[in-house]
Parts: sequence; C-alpha cells; structure tokens
Amino acid sequence: MNSGTRIILRAHQQTNVRTNSSVSVHYMPYLYMEYTVKHMNLNADIPGVKERTLVAIKPDGVQRRLIGQIIKRFEQRGFRLVGLKMVQVSEELLAQHYVALRKKPFYPSVLQYMTSGPVVAMVWEGHNVIKSTRMLVGHTNPAEAEPGTLRGDFSIHVSRNVVHASDSAEVAQKEISLWFQRSELIDWVCCDHGNIYHP
Repeated sequence: MNSGTRIILRAHQQTNVRTNSSVSVHYMPYLYMEYTVKHMNLNADIPGVKERTLVAIKPDGVQRRLIGQIIKRFEQRGFRLVGLKMVQVSEELLAQHYVALRKKPFYPSVLQYMTSGPVVAMVWEGHNVIKSTRMLVGHTNPAEAEPGTLRGDFSIHVSRNVVHASDSAEVAQKEISLWFQRSELIDWVCCDHGNIYHP
C-alpha cells in the first residue's frame, strides 16, 4: 500500500441490553476507526525482487496464438508483469537489439522474420527473474530444449523459436530501455505478494 493511504474500518456490532422492565432492547452501535497506513517497503528484505527482464513473443508465437499460454507460464511462476505491448518492429529497432548479429550472414533472414508480423514485448519483474526466465524459455535451439520449457513445448526449429529473453542484467536494462519508455512501465503490488515472497 502506498504511503498516506487512508483506511476506514467499520466494526458493526449488534448487542442485546436488558432493561429494568425486562424488555429486550436492540441497538447497533458503529465503531469507526481511521488511521494512516505508513509506507511499507515490501521488498526491503528480499534482494533481487525488483529485477526486471525483457521477454518478446516473436511473430511465429503471435501467429500461432501462443500469447496467453506464454503469459500464463510467467504468472504461474509468480512473476509480475509491469510492461506489455504489441508492436510492428522496425528494422532500426532490430538493428540496435541485434547489434551483435549485424555482421552475421544470417542477419537479413532475422530481419525478415522479425518484421514479418507483430511482436508482443513484455517486461517481467521478480526475484532472479532473468535467470529463471532463461530456464523457463529453454535452449536457443528447440531441438536441445527440455520438455516443459517454452521452446521445448512450442517450437521445433532454431529459426522459429517463439520467444526472446534477455540473458543478463546488463542486457536486460539495455533492451528494456530500447523497447519501452519509462512511462510505459507500471510499478504495482500484487495482492499475493506476501504469499510469494514471505513465509
């Protein structure tokens, strides 16, 4: 809860009172308690909870209607979605995203693939989310991806491997700033936060 949030508690109590005439009289007093909730940093004692990573569902994943199933995997794990949008990616953005691949002979095919349809870009937040996401996504080559991973379950060939995920904290920070404006990321608290992070 945010600092300064005001909460009204209404305690409703119905009580029986015996009078001298032995007639039962009912009354319903209402107790109002108003107080200010102090700012609570729910993440103060949990290192890495605010870690974020970029996940992008590639055109093949979008075309095959896998968006919901992919999001479900992350939500079931307990991660928090703080940014989401569908975009038609430009070659200019891809040139910055895949800067390490620009001199590779297969780069033109990557451009063709990634601009062939919309991409769903997401930012997920949580404890060790970068490492956990890489494990959840699976090996780059679906033929080597474990069953139960996104690529192991949903893809066959390395050229159509459904999803991208940042592979380090440094890369995640760069990719998030490339794909999202700061105003597009929503910092909010899940109602189940205490069940995920606190014993």
